[in-house]
Amino acid sequence: MKQDQPRPTPRAGIMDIEAYVPGKSTAPAGVTKVYKLSSNENPLGPSPKAIEAAREVAAKLDVYPDGSARRLREAIAEVHGLNPANIICSNGSDEILGLLAQTYLAPGDEAVFTEHAFMVYKIYIQAAGAKPVAVKETDERADIDAILAAVTPATRIVFLANPNNPTGTYVPFQEVRRLHAALPKDVLLVLDAAYAEYVRRNDYEAGIELAGSSENVVMTRTFSKLGLGGARIGWMYGPAHIVDAINRVRGPFNVNATAIEAGIAAIRDRAHIERSVTHNEKWLAWLSAELTGLGLRVTPSVGNFVLIHFPDGRKHSAAAADEYLSARGYILRRVTGYGFPNALRMSIGTEEANRGVIDALKTFLKS
Repeated sequence: MKQDQPRPTPRAGIMDIEAYVPGKSTAPAGVTKVYKLSSNENPLGPSPKAIEAAREVAAKLDVYPDGSARRLREAIAEVHGLNPANIICSNGSDEILGLLAQTYLAPGDEAVFTEHAFMVYKIYIQAAGAKPVAVKETDERADIDAILAAVTPATRIVFLANPNNPTGTYVPFQEVRRLHAALPKDVLLVLDAAYAEYVRRNDYEAGIELAGSSENVVMTRTFSKLGLGGARIGWMYGPAHIVDAINRVRGPFNVNATAIEAGIAAIRDRAHIERSVTHNEKWLAWLSAELTGLGLRVTPSVGNFVLIHFPDGRKHSAAAADEYLSARGYILRRVTGYGFPNALRMSIGTEEANRGVIDALKTFLKS
């Protein structure tokens, strides 16, 4: 067919969106063992109980799942002390973020996020026909005063990743409360707490209490960082009127049967979660110290990853380090699209993977 013939075209603005590019998962040809450290996955894998629960679903894949994911919502509510009626489950927390944008943004509206925040915020804002407003960070941390200064009469949503990806930095909860108190009541504050389980700071809260006591706050979470990335399970907690609105636009069976059963088992397996957090706490500190000892700057992280900054110059740049590590089977994440052209993000891996990256970087930096 000739290209000059009429054909369907996307609505205005869609082709201006830069598509999300996930971290790579393969090494160059000839590499026999690959350590994927590009997607912030759990190095301990899924809960054995979740694996067993998923297997048991296999014989019933002809049956549609419960469209409300009621049992999964009840399991989440049981663990976190919440009302299941105020929870929505989703195909990853990404879906919830997109549904919030779709539901609360229209052409001419604005939505605010910080400059190094999760890239899907901008994508979903643009997809809704609204204007994305990126706010400068201070020392790679969200700046509450800068966010508030960016709010205009056209602002409808503020997205705050806490902790943030790919920096790993967080906002103390008193600052989050200050942000909320200063926002207009008709602006929705979305607290994206995808990495909340890993944070061990006395001044941090995921946002449950604020979402449960406010009419314009929701908190989103994920099962991905605790071992179920492949199952795609996210959830949102918020006021009834927002839950009602999102339920009107989400897909009727947006969480599949396998994910529901695996999720129920996973969130109740507190021992596996604790093992995962303990492993992360140990190796996050170790990697941060080792990388700093190599003369590399590391952004202080409370997540399950570190952002590693490389020297200027081609010889030991992030691109050169990425090529060197990939050739040895260590797959890290380029973060140029996040505004860090000379940095790599590394997920906390197994002991073997973590030590292997450090040994490889020692040789690379001496070359």
